[in-house]
Amino acid sequence: MLSATGRTIARTPTAGPLSVRRAAEALTATTTLSVDPDASPYGQWHLHLHLPDPGEAPPRMLHEIAEVLAQHRRTRLRAETRSRAAASDLLALIDTPSNPAPAPLRRALQACGLADQGPYTVITVHGPADDDGALDALTEALRHLTGCGFAVGSLPTGEPGEATALIGARTPTATDTATDTAADTIATLKNLWVTLQSRSANVPLHAGVSTPAATPQDLKGALTQARYALTAARSGKTLGTGHTPGARHTPGTRHTPGAGQAGGTGEAGAAEDPSPAARITAIEDLTTLDALLTGIPADVRTAFGIHALGPLADDTNPSYRMLLETLDVFLAHNGSWARTAEALHLHVNTVHYRIQRVEILTGRDLARLDHKLDLKAALLCR
Repeated sequence: MLSATGRTIARTPTAGPLSVRRAAEALTATTTLSVDPDASPYGQWHLHLHLPDPGEAPPRMLHEIAEVLAQHRRTRLRAETRSRAAASDLLALIDTPSNPAPAPLRRALQACGLADQGPYTVITVHGPADDDGALDALTEALRHLTGCGFAVGSLPTGEPGEATALIGARTPTATDTATDTAADTIATLKNLWVTLQSRSANVPLHAGVSTPAATPQDLKGALTQARYALTAARSGKTLGTGHTPGARHTPGTRHTPGAGQAGGTGEAGAAEDPSPAARITAIEDLTTLDALLTGIPADVRTAFGIHALGPLADDTNPSYRMLLETLDVFLAHNGSWARTAEALHLHVNTVHYRIQRVEILTGRDLARLDHKLDLKAALLCR
């Protein structure tokens, strides 16, 4: 019996174990039947038969076996529904304006089969909005983890298609630390994500993962981290691909920071991803200013860019576009007049004049580090 991602749920004693590659092939084999075709693509079970001759088993018998297993599957689903209700109660307790009292939080953790001691990791997923697809996808992904319990549910403030899970402490080895455990969890999930997404290619599946929460009282902060990382994952940007200072763009369109780097400081940034490909982002992936800004909602980023840049935010004005290009290159070259002039093939005096114009129009003093950071962030937010 195989899950939607090829995980072995059960097998007879004479059936040998399947590798990940062979399990993936088995899901599309003629000797594999879907046990519960009405389930979401992530929650389906598949009966794979090891037969020397695929035609030797009567189709009616195979379907009757599948129906028996489907009844068992439905019993499991009822238990899973109860577990998800308990997890949702726990998440509602955590997702409150103030930290919950220790005693109710401890009882809610125990009701989900989780220890009342950390570390915990929080993961939030966004996927299909019309069924339990996100819940099923997250549940299936976490079943690939070994040695740790988890609880999957829905937040009362979550969007349609959003699911959240608390992952309990893994059974440690002698040399394990909380950081090691979290790193293993993230690595396992990232390796699995392409396979999980392939179960339903029409809807991108995004996820955000928190850093370890040492105690139950830290879970609220971890939940905030996971949701922020999820926003970054859904932003349409690929982290760490770099930014091209002064990249020209079509008049009348908004400047997009992060279209490949060809010099400058070498700072990793984020680039627009032309495809809606699924991605999983851990909070630890947000290691640059550009990456950090991807977790801020798009309308907030746009508003900040417009207000910080003032008149320069008007991309329809050729003169302002020229000043923005100069500002971008100037900041990328750490405020060096000579290197900016060289990069733009300008006289140094021209660079001085343009930067003075930028300062007048934005009300910023580019001799000050905080004002430089303001304008750098504004450029990245556009």
